[in-house]
Amino acid sequence: MIIDAWGQHPTLRHSQDSMFDSLRRWTRREIPNKALPVSTTIAAMDRGGIDKMLISAWVAPRNVMISNEEVAEFVSEAPTRLVGVGSVDISRPMEAVREIRRSIRDLGFKAIRVLPWLWEAPPTDRRFYPVYAACVDEGVPFCTQIGHTGPLMPSEVGRPIYLDQVALDFPELVIVGGHIGYPWTDEAIAVATKHENVFIDTSAYTIKRYPLQLVEYLKAHGASKVLFGTNYPMIEPAKALEGLAGLDLGETARAAFLGGNAAQIFKI
Repeated sequence: MIIDAWGQHPTLRHSQDSMFDSLRRWTRREIPNKALPVSTTIAAMDRGGIDKMLISAWVAPRNVMISNEEVAEFVSEAPTRLVGVGSVDISRPMEAVREIRRSIRDLGFKAIRVLPWLWEAPPTDRRFYPVYAACVDEGVPFCTQIGHTGPLMPSEVGRPIYLDQVALDFPELVIVGGHIGYPWTDEAIAVATKHENVFIDTSAYTIKRYPLQLVEYLKAHGASKVLFGTNYPMIEPAKALEGLAGLDLGETARAAFLGGNAAQIFKI
């Protein structure tokens, strides 16, 4: 089984947001003028041999780009292929806690994701702490972004070392840091190695762009700590998987990387 640990089925609000203009020099895609049907995402998964994709809500300070309700609706159209990941407004702590409970208990989501760069605040900011507590109570992972930002926003809040303090304060919290952590990949590996419940996903990077130290970690003592991800629709699954054989992973490490780790962490 191949599980994509980080994807989105985008709404028009998400696709058309000006903050993503800087990414178009990489994707070379035009700004869409109509909403994509869920079948488009499923077709992309099929082309890449992806069995399941975790699709996330996007809640930002100034707008909700993809709501939890929209994610639930997308999942309902392909319940055997799509898995919901919720998001919340960290500026409203009690509302966020209640929304996490609703997302897990009523909507059936498997994780919560909040992006520090959207809020221009590191994961150690006090506004995140009710979210962590709620995730522990509900038994779901907290997913976030580590590394530099593609959108033209400050990258410092994506330093993986911030997660060290979070993991110390919440040892029961499962944390998945997406986007590899580059250019602080060594930090990401160090934090994941130190803490039993901290993991890394490879979303937003094609295999040929994986940092060498991450590949070595994946092939050795980090085999249980790294998850495959795409950041679809930025990168199509088939493109993200090009060059997989060149990683020279053993059968066990390959199976864990492509889906086994995600299945265990997200209880899929």
